[in-house]
Amino acid sequence: MRKSIVFFAASCAVVFMSFPVFAEDASVELGKKLFNDSGLGASKNSTSCNVCHPNGEGLQNAGKNPQLTKMINKCIVGPLQGEKLNEQTVAMQSLKMYIESLGKK
Repeated sequence: MRKSIVFFAASCAVVFMSFPVFAEDASVELGKKLFNDSGLGASKNSTSCNVCHPNGEGLQNAGKNPQLTKMINKCIVGPLQGEKLNEQTVAMQSLKMYIESLGKK
């Protein structure tokens, strides 16, 4: 009987863990938070985007660049020493939204 209960509990856990977790939606606010996060892209150092671009300085026109995702990932892999973000993730979409908002100030 005890084995049946343990098996049932383990089966339920596997089923529930297979459901997608609904992350927050992409937003400018989340992008700004990530821009200042030294852990972005599993960074191996304490650098954030804000270290090289304080308050987005110098990025006012970057939001118009059709290669923005590529530029963001270049910084994550380079100075941040992290891993590229998939273009479809909430994190990447939020970073793009934040950078695009810099040109609207």
